[in-house]
Amino acid sequence: MILLSGDAYVDHPSFGHAVVGRIIQSLGLTVGIITQPNWRDDLRDFKKLGVPKYFFGVTSGCMDSMVNHYTAAIRKRSNDAYTAGAQAGFRPNNATVVYTKILKELFPNIPVVIGGIEASLRRVTHYDYWSDKLKASIVSESGADLLVYGMGELPIKEIVNLLQKGVPFESLKTIPQTAFLQVKDCPLPKNKRWETFQLASHEECLRNKRAFAKNFTHIEGESNKQKGRRLVQHIDDKALVINPPFAVMTKQQIDASFDLPFTYLPHPKYKKRGKIPAYEMIKFSVNTHRGCFGGCSFCTISAHQGKLIASRSQDSILKELEKIVTLPGFKGHLSDLGGPSANMYKMEGKDVQICNRCKSNSCIYPHICRNLNIDHQSIIELLQTVLKKKEVKSVFIGSGIRYDLVMEDKDSGNTYLKQVAKHHVSGRLKVAPEHTEDGVLKMMRKPSFNYFMGFKKRFEKYSQQCGLKQQIIPYFISGHPGCHMKDMAYLSRVTAKLGYRLEQVQDFTPTPMTLSTVMYYTGIDPYSGKELFVPSSKTERANQRKFLFWYKKENFQWIKNMYQKFKIK
Repeated sequence: MILLSGDAYVDHPSFGHAVVGRIIQSLGLTVGIITQPNWRDDLRDFKKLGVPKYFFGVTSGCMDSMVNHYTAAIRKRSNDAYTAGAQAGFRPNNATVVYTKILKELFPNIPVVIGGIEASLRRVTHYDYWSDKLKASIVSESGADLLVYGMGELPIKEIVNLLQKGVPFESLKTIPQTAFLQVKDCPLPKNKRWETFQLASHEECLRNKRAFAKNFTHIEGESNKQKGRRLVQHIDDKALVINPPFAVMTKQQIDASFDLPFTYLPHPKYKKRGKIPAYEMIKFSVNTHRGCFGGCSFCTISAHQGKLIASRSQDSILKELEKIVTLPGFKGHLSDLGGPSANMYKMEGKDVQICNRCKSNSCIYPHICRNLNIDHQSIIELLQTVLKKKEVKSVFIGSGIRYDLVMEDKDSGNTYLKQVAKHHVSGRLKVAPEHTEDGVLKMMRKPSFNYFMGFKKRFEKYSQQCGLKQQIIPYFISGHPGCHMKDMAYLSRVTAKLGYRLEQVQDFTPTPMTLSTVMYYTGIDPYSGKELFVPSSKTERANQRKFLFWYKKENFQWIKNMYQKFKIK
């Protein structure tokens, strides 16, 4: 196989191209990897490894290439965290499409499999913020033969195993977690275990925003089930077929993925070009689990990694740690031990059968499910075990904490927070309340700001007991669907009274396949069908963002006038 990636090559489990390459290698095959090929010259980079026996694999990298290239205000970024020296310009816009089209032109008879977050979250009709229009599935746009969505280990293993057995590529139609196009009137591949659901066609979505919004509810619902249905969407004279996902990875499966022989280093060819910022950020960190059951409206984690948590064993984590402590430059400090939310490690349903029947998009919103085990004991024990390692001086939590879980865990929540305050904060702890006003938080599927205030109070108390001067750094979003200027004015006043000069802020960016993006494009809540306010103009978005920086002199009089307008004291 030959893989192409829009990122620089880093042989680390946080980089998808490395994981897929190592998996293919573990199956007894040779794999070549072409990183950041030049798409503007004579295309020699695409030809330099010759023709693969089985297929080309294509990914834009660890980010959607458009998110990588542009800010929320659609300004071109001057750097790229996944490129040596942080240099911009080493990948095209819509990299997956560009790479695939080139390969299909150069090697028309060789199959192309696309994957990674860009392909995964653009697998059906989706809103593209940067062109301000609905786009059809990336399979249709790129001409790819097969798409792998979500975390790709299990589908790739299945694909390779079948190809090694002599199954023709064109017969790979019933592999879970894959998608492909076929002639519209052609019968669907047989699979007695799967039910099939017909989505509104791409053409119907173009004509009717409500059809597009309704499609999202079905796509999100099937993605969150343990046993989802096969989805079909018509695009002109073709049918897009999306097979259901694999079940959540078992401990043995996820351990096997992380236990591959990674070097944990960038390729030597980058030494003279400078550091790769994304690697520098995570090189002394350990990922403990995948998935997130938070279901936040604006987040793509559950859409890509899954709603249910796949946790590694403690042995696998410690095995990786043994490699990290030998890396050049390691001085005893782990920058992170966590996952999408650090404290979801080993949290799962008490009764699996209830989870198997569940269709909910979140296990903790609008309230924490009674069937969810939110005991923090496993993560407490892991942190304590890692701290006992003689090579480790400190372990910080850099991936964020879901504070409502801490507050609701009456048994070990306080013990966990005390542990964090005493040992795992480098002066500042990042958490993400996102907003202060209930109406906006409802649109975001986030808990009441009261949870944050209670968490803040406890954290400061435990820090003081330890004789430590530590602070919480909250993360906020402006311009989210359902957020009015008055809501931002109240957010500004609340944070000002708390003494926060906000740093961790973001103007809402509509990225493919999130609930928030669907609301942004349609002006509709897909689940209730009700219309809602969307701050979509540049002026509205810029003004909402001003409230986050109440302490800047240039904003002072404007914000004062807005306080008077909304009668805020």
